[in-house]
Amino acid sequence: MKPSKYIISGGGTGGHIYPAIAIADGLKAQDPSAQIIFVGASGKMEMEKVPQAAYNIHGIWISGLQRKQLWRNILFPLKLGISLLQSLLIWVRYRPDVLIGTGGFASGPMLFMGNLMGSKTLLQEQNSYPGITNKLLAKKANAIAVAYPGMERFFPKEKISYTGNPLRSSLLQIEGLKDQALKHFGLSGNRKQLVILGGSLGAQRINELVATQLELFNSLDLDVIWQCGKLYFDRYQQLATDRIKIYPFIKEMNLLYSIADIIISRAGAASVSELCLVGKTTLLIPSPNVAENHQFHNANALVRQNAAILIEEKDLDQSFETVFRAVVESPKKQLELKKNIRLMAKPEATKEIIKIINNL
Repeated sequence: MKPSKYIISGGGTGGHIYPAIAIADGLKAQDPSAQIIFVGASGKMEMEKVPQAAYNIHGIWISGLQRKQLWRNILFPLKLGISLLQSLLIWVRYRPDVLIGTGGFASGPMLFMGNLMGSKTLLQEQNSYPGITNKLLAKKANAIAVAYPGMERFFPKEKISYTGNPLRSSLLQIEGLKDQALKHFGLSGNRKQLVILGGSLGAQRINELVATQLELFNSLDLDVIWQCGKLYFDRYQQLATDRIKIYPFIKEMNLLYSIADIIISRAGAASVSELCLVGKTTLLIPSPNVAENHQFHNANALVRQNAAILIEEKDLDQSFETVFRAVVESPKKQLELKKNIRLMAKPEATKEIIKIINNL
């Protein structure tokens, strides 16, 4: 029997890339002989991250539409035409059994061409408010795996499966790692740990906020593990102490989550799904600088279930200290948030998505 062939396309951000890799890992675990090829946008981060995960990737010449600097769209029609031709050549070369799109502009041309050539296609939508690419592809897709309920507002109801987002397998088990984690981060364990996450590159507004709130955190008897991002590490590293640990990037997320008591984070799709899985008291500060304002919608989906606290960037100066102090000083509120956020976890997401792919 010949091995199954898959093309997985998506990228631009980690929120599109890491679910794609998790799906690929699931397919490989099911069938080690499966042939899996990735397609991404040339020059974007998937061209680095996918090979690091030991998969081959082809780049196509495509970019997203610029909403603010419209003059930068002048080459878009040419890029789109060439990317469609590149996608056709990739399809002809590999003739996949199923195409899987995880969102971002990179997946548009490849899945459009796959649909045109008669391949089965699956969309995986990470956000509670989908991007334009998946909205356009949904009409022709055979199946759509979503991470939030109520997505029939955007997609055909009969195609939707509520699976959750596929996540790194290492996050499925974080119990029993506390002693190892405390040693790794150089903390005593005598206080509660506050973890601050702004993404791999960092979040300027969150970093500015944290730098002004270190005295507050100290007064509340919190240790701080602060991932400030690669772009900001040089600016903030001098603020580190024995109780304030500052990193440009943290790879050992299972260790980090194992000792976190309270987490301040952006609200990207992958981050929110991870936070549901690990079940910690969470305060979300969504980035306002993303397509369709999807981070706000992701965060608000948790707030509606009393599963997280949301503060918008525009309200940080006025509200942060009051809101944060109220959460830290209320064990009852912390338990309530942890209980509710765990109810939103979907630990079997990858397996559920693999079942859908097998059915296709």
